[in-house]
Amino acid sequence: MNWTAALPTFFITLREGVEAALVVGIVFACLQQAQKQVLNRWVYLGVLSGILASFGFGLLIHLGLKGLQTSDQLYAPVFKQLFEMALGVIAIAMLSWMLIWMTKQARFLKAEIEGSVKSALGQNNQAGWGIFSLIFIAVFREGLETALFIVAKFQEGWIPVLGAISGIAIAIVIGMLLFKWSVRINLQQFFQVMGVFLLLIVSGLVISVLRHLDAAAIAFSYINPEALGICGNDNTSCLLGPQMWDLSTTLPDREFPGILLKTLFGYRQKLYLVQAIGYLSFWAIVGGLYFRSLSQPTPLKPANKIN
Repeated sequence: MNWTAALPTFFITLREGVEAALVVGIVFACLQQAQKQVLNRWVYLGVLSGILASFGFGLLIHLGLKGLQTSDQLYAPVFKQLFEMALGVIAIAMLSWMLIWMTKQARFLKAEIEGSVKSALGQNNQAGWGIFSLIFIAVFREGLETALFIVAKFQEGWIPVLGAISGIAIAIVIGMLLFKWSVRINLQQFFQVMGVFLLLIVSGLVISVLRHLDAAAIAFSYINPEALGICGNDNTSCLLGPQMWDLSTTLPDREFPGILLKTLFGYRQKLYLVQAIGYLSFWAIVGGLYFRSLSQPTPLKPANKIN
């Protein structure tokens, strides 16, 4: 059984889970300071609802993808590849945006959440719903990004789901260490390291997105041979340009250590020119924005006490 497929979803859910745990912990601290612990149940309800909504969204997408996979419609193979490509593009966009946004806004996170909680508490009878909405949106946002990534990687089986569950479990433990047992953790360093891992994982998703686009073109060429003459006779690639390398015999990406390189660094045993350009462009644009954002001080401290 290939457990390396669990690593990408583990790192992503760990990072996204810790972000959600920070929000939940700060809200708990605010309610304790305001002596409104009676509203704690709304926090738990928001967490549970956010997780279930994320799971339901991911399940719906998976069922749609499975329906295309088993469909006997003529163009179903084309739409399946395009659907997977679209999921990958959305996952890349959301994860990249949240990575850069969170890095820039981390210093204001505590103050923004405190302001939102105070605003909710000022609603009197609607305070519970205000707290619920704050928590639900935070958890659902992080869960949605994770669900999109898991579905985009679901062709690797159920192992990525197990990685996601492990990441969530560790994130919960970190949240309890911070807010229940007052253990000091350097969150700034944690998010910086996780950010690099996230960039590596998402850059590999760029290569997969381009492969799905090319696979859609190949499937279309089988249905309409006269439409895409650029696919050639062997139909190894339509849109990806010349092959950069073929290491399938020396370093296959389905065996160790190639599979570990594929999981963490986006390595592929067969790489084409357009994929290489997409990979390097992602690092130049998104990676450049991320590392520039790190030059700004973004202190993240556990909110054990709300001043």
